[in-house]
Amino acid sequence: MQTLAQNLASQEVDASLTQLIHTLANTSKAISHAVRHGALAGVLGATEQENVQGETQKKLDVITNDMLKERLKDDNTVRGLASEEEDYIVEVGDKGHYLVCFDPLDGSSNIDINSLVGTIFSILPAPSGELSEASFLQAGRKQVAAGYVLYGPSTMLALTTGQGVQLFTLNPDTNEYLLTNDAMNISKDTGEFAINMSNQRFWEAPMQTYISDLLLGSIGPREKNFNMRWIAAMVGDVHRVLSRGGIFTYPTDNKNPHKPYKLRLMYEANPMSFLVEQAGGKASTGYENIMDIEPSEIHQRVAVILGSANEVDECLSYHGLDYSKEPLV
Repeated sequence: MQTLAQNLASQEVDASLTQLIHTLANTSKAISHAVRHGALAGVLGATEQENVQGETQKKLDVITNDMLKERLKDDNTVRGLASEEEDYIVEVGDKGHYLVCFDPLDGSSNIDINSLVGTIFSILPAPSGELSEASFLQAGRKQVAAGYVLYGPSTMLALTTGQGVQLFTLNPDTNEYLLTNDAMNISKDTGEFAINMSNQRFWEAPMQTYISDLLLGSIGPREKNFNMRWIAAMVGDVHRVLSRGGIFTYPTDNKNPHKPYKLRLMYEANPMSFLVEQAGGKASTGYENIMDIEPSEIHQRVAVILGSANEVDECLSYHGLDYSKEPLV
């Protein structure tokens, strides 16, 4: 099996980008160690603080954010970073080539029940000139790499540098990431969907109708039975889509009129969309391709529909769109 270093070399990934990917991968090993120790290390439970999203921070949210921030500050390829747990961007240096956006511990509501959590990251080119929030506001198409680390029964790293999606598994004996899937591929058709059904009454009419038709199964207009899965951690649900197909969506809702969207564009939707497209899937808000969105601020939220290409097309047809003849590039 190839190591992460050997695989990046075989893809002829730029030396500075390789260095940054290794920094992120090595930090994820330390995060994996902290997650595994859980209650034994006193890292479970919530703090008394809220992040910029107005969400109560878990202890591990803060710990993992600090781990990534400190390691990235020591990496001379990094110019700046943006995190779900940081109110503002963090300037790292004045000579780095890259900006890093990340969710340090996606699915942190799962921490205390010992369920799946993960780290999501997006790497963007650093523009010249003075660093500001505007420096980060680049469409997802500008990403040079993206990935996630899933902390489950085994720790896995899914990565793309624009050359497909590779999956690595952390060998606990050697503490080395080894290539276990050199080309993840999402099946075009699926019989599986993931959505938070508790929000059903708040969705827009197109999504209400689409999900209702899935639930009708073989006796409905789709004439096909579907299974529903929901992990409550985007990283876990997207990993399942990449592994065996499916559609994942966190759609627009009116539960809170001031927050119609749940997921963050810069460090959740964009990197996951990059991975999904590189694996042959599609990603949309229901009305536009996610990676074509020009961001307006670093903590911007968007609706997300992603996964198996034909099923995403079906969902979009309920929204009055048809991308089936327009491959995403």
